[in-house]
Parts: sequence; structure tokens; C-alpha cells
Amino acid sequence: MLEHATLMLGSINAHLSIFITWFFAVAFLYNLTISINVKNRSVMFLSLIMMLSYTLTLIMGKAQLIITTSFYLDFALSDVVAIFAIVTFSHFYKAPYSIAYYYLILGLSLNAMLFLVMHYDYAVSANYDYWWGWGLYAIGQVSSDIIMALVLIINKDILGLVKLKNAVLNRKTPVAR
Repeated sequence: MLEHATLMLGSINAHLSIFITWFFAVAFLYNLTISINVKNRSVMFLSLIMMLSYTLTLIMGKAQLIITTSFYLDFALSDVVAIFAIVTFSHFYKAPYSIAYYYLILGLSLNAMLFLVMHYDYAVSANYDYWWGWGLYAIGQVSSDIIMALVLIINKDILGLVKLKNAVLNRKTPVAR
């Protein structure tokens, strides 16, 4: 069943990547409009970073611009650059981390790890036979992208990750709303 879902996602990958990029553009435009009279515009800037990152990655993928030996490695590097941009921006913005910040860091880290696993499997090991990692990649990558874009729009802790982080670290850090 997972193999069937993976093959189905693979067949609509071009449309799905455009939809997800569009979802990040909508998140940016939404945050731009609601940040007009708000002092803390961190979520708007985070959504701008994500929109630019995903748009450039989409263009890179469609134009088949390969920087390294594998497009999976290119996408992992793109996610690492986006994480670096988000962390750097948040360090200099001097506002409490928003809920979206935590979701973006976790989602991009998960995506980068999944891209690296696929790079190893496909480019290094030259494995072209289906295994459960392909299903995890297909569903995990799309799910994390949709959750990140959704959290940018609603800025709510929908999975309880920030609450879990605070419980594990046994602290109550201020979170921008």
C-alpha cells in the first residue's frame, strides 16, 4: 500500500511541488497583509524566506540546474541554506521565536535528512528497487511541507511540538504569537 502511495505521489510530483510553492507564496502574502499594523513581523519575514527558498528550488528543479552530483543533494543543501537564513534572521531580529520558527527548523531539518537518505540510496548505493524508505521520503517530505506552510498561516502549535519542547526542557520560554 505504501508503495502504491509513493508511486502515485511520484506521478504527480511536478504538480505537487508547484502547489506547495504556491502555498508558501500564499502564506507570505497573507502574513504581509496582516503585518501592516503589527510590531512583530517575524512570521512575515519567515514566510518570505520560505517562499524565496521554495521558489528558487522549484526553478532549479524545473530547469534541471544541478549544482552537485545529485538533485537530492541539491535539495538538501537548499534546505540547509534556508535553515541558516532562518536562524540568522531570527538571531538579528531580536524578537521571541514564533511558533512557526520551531516548525520551520524541524520541517526543513526533516526534509534535509530525507533528501540525504534518498541521495545515499539512489546516487551512492545505486538502489533502484522500492523499499520503505522511499515511502517515508514521499509522505514525510510532502507532509512536512504542508504542515510548515499551514503553520506559517495560522501560527498555532497544531502538533504540540513547542509544548513538547518546553516540557522536555522544563521551561517556559516566551513565544511570539
